[in-house]
Amino acid sequence: MAWTQVYDPFNNPWLSTAAAALPVIVLLSAIAIFEIKAHWAAAIGLATALGVAVFAFGMPAGMAGMAAIYGAGFGLLPIGWIIINIIFLYQLLNEKGEFAVLQRSVSSISDDRRLQLLFIAFSLGAFFEGAAGFGTPVAVTAAMLIALGFSPLAASGLSLIANTAPVAYGALGTPVIALSAVTGLDLQELSGMIGRQLPFFSLLVPFWLIWAFVGFRRMLEIWPAILVAGLSFAVPQYLVSNFHGPWLVDVIAAVVSMASLALFLRIWRPMHVMKEMPARYGAPLSDEAPAGKSTKAAVAKAWTPWLIFSAFVFAWGTPQVKNWLDGIWVAKFPVLGLHNLVQKAPPVVAKPVAEGAVYVLNLLSAAGTGILLSAIISGLLVGYGPFGLIRMYARTLYLTRYSLATIACMLALGFVTRYSGTDATLGLAFAKTGTLYPFFGALIGWLGVALTGSDTSSNVLFGGLQRISAEQIGVSPVLMAAANSSGGVMGKMIDAQSIVVASTATKWYGHEGTILRFVFFHSFALVVLVGILVLGQAYLWPLKLLVP
Repeated sequence: MAWTQVYDPFNNPWLSTAAAALPVIVLLSAIAIFEIKAHWAAAIGLATALGVAVFAFGMPAGMAGMAAIYGAGFGLLPIGWIIINIIFLYQLLNEKGEFAVLQRSVSSISDDRRLQLLFIAFSLGAFFEGAAGFGTPVAVTAAMLIALGFSPLAASGLSLIANTAPVAYGALGTPVIALSAVTGLDLQELSGMIGRQLPFFSLLVPFWLIWAFVGFRRMLEIWPAILVAGLSFAVPQYLVSNFHGPWLVDVIAAVVSMASLALFLRIWRPMHVMKEMPARYGAPLSDEAPAGKSTKAAVAKAWTPWLIFSAFVFAWGTPQVKNWLDGIWVAKFPVLGLHNLVQKAPPVVAKPVAEGAVYVLNLLSAAGTGILLSAIISGLLVGYGPFGLIRMYARTLYLTRYSLATIACMLALGFVTRYSGTDATLGLAFAKTGTLYPFFGALIGWLGVALTGSDTSSNVLFGGLQRISAEQIGVSPVLMAAANSSGGVMGKMIDAQSIVVASTATKWYGHEGTILRFVFFHSFALVVLVGILVLGQAYLWPLKLLVP
């Protein structure tokens, strides 16, 4: 039996909006105020969303439950499948010492502190964001910088600032994939729109990073290298996101940026090489040994798994390979009790529209499968046997259990709000900000990431709201959904999860407040710039030409 969404169940817009906002308020309060662990906070938020959907908005309990199951299934495949397998690869290489060799090879690029920071925190960090996301780049780059003699504040704070522009396409495009799922907007259009926003900041952030590190004058001393790193990332980011899709954006852009910067530094050196650490950051940790050197053969061996990884994710990201694998086997399951049984109604849409709900099980063509194959091949190359691979995979499953639970609950919550219409109620309320909404839309994404710790989570929470608000005020829903993700990336440096990862990686326990104070201004200033850009794309020529 079909059910039509109701957007003002209490016949009072204020009460209905408050009820619709309750799951978001509960979730964010659990994380930010009560410091409940993310998987429990997500479960509490999901329970609240189900209660609001059923008891406040009148959604049949069976439908609400199936929406949650549908969302959880999408969270585990394809999203969780990517995370499990990239962490599996990292665990394999870390246990064999290959990652330490990789770290030493990267540190030999330059002895100038600014250039080391630029290469490791920005270019290499973007690669790990694209491959794994979810805190991995901050952990890796901060640990590398500490090993090179950076102080804990510099290593942690600057790694957080650098980890901004690539976040929207992290973990092989996971935030964009999730955004498409909860909004129902075309994946390619969303990928392209974000790719017409973030390249401006991919060019700006490296300059901002070095400016924050050493000041404006000493930043200008290496401006050619900064321009090479930023431009060689921004151009591929635009091209891949617009003409291929979200899966390989960061991986390709980061590889081009690393290669371009490394080659440029072979022919160019700054007039004044900066080997000292600015005094305002404090002293480096005294118990860290300086990085050693590895043989060329050892370096080649350490890089080989990541080249294999890049080849596999590139292949799995091409439409031809995906279509071929889907032609071998793919299964589609209309969700019982939900598919085409929920109807959106005016004023959200012009006339009632049935919402589809079909779960696609495409295990062969899923990006995580390509990563798994690359991890198995790499594991065999570095000396693992079949039983060793099985043992490490079991360990990886144990390590990621809470992350998988969090992702499943977050996607379940997002799908419940979408099918119950509570996101529509919030969207109708935010639409009342009128012509300024594009600016505030970017700040909504920023707030979501700052409090949930994930651009994926923020997109799931607020993606539907952004679409509905945009439709109400007459701007492009693709623009505003993209703005949620682009604005959200600037909140990544101030979320509790990232700050804890940074303090742990630098062994600077108990100084999370110091790190937050260091990065907060940079986070807020950058998201204001994103908001201004989105406002211009909504209304001003020629920026409006960038919007589909």
